[in-house]
Amino acid sequence: MTPADHLNLTFAALADPTRRAILARLASGAATVSELAQPFDMTQPAISKHLKVLERAGLISRGRDGQRRPSRIEPRRLAEAGAWLDQYREFWEASFARLDAVLDELVRKKTKGEKTPRR
Repeated sequence: MTPADHLNLTFAALADPTRRAILARLASGAATVSELAQPFDMTQPAISKHLKVLERAGLISRGRDGQRRPSRIEPRRLAEAGAWLDQYREFWEASFARLDAVLDELVRKKTKGEKTPRR
C-alpha cells in the first residue's frame, strides 16, 4: 500500500465524527467495545463497524486480554497525516507572512503620505 493510500484511508476514517470521538477516547487509554459504546446512542455492533474502519486505516489496533479485546490508538498513521497537513500549514503561514509584509508596507506608505499604486 502506498503512502497516498494510507492517507486516503486515514482521512476517510477521520471524516466521521463518531470515529473521531472514539479516537479521542482511546487517546486516554485502551478500551473495549462496550466501554467505547457507552457514550453513544448506538449498538455495540455499530461501534464494532467503526472500529473496523479505524483498524483498516491503521489508526487503532485490537489486542487480546483474556476475554477482553481492548482497542488501542496507533499514533503512526495520525503522525503521517499530521506531517502531510504541516506542509500546507507551512505554505499558508508563509503566505500570510508575505501578506502581512505587504499590508505593513501599505500602512507605512499611507502614514508617510506616499501614494500607493492601483492595480
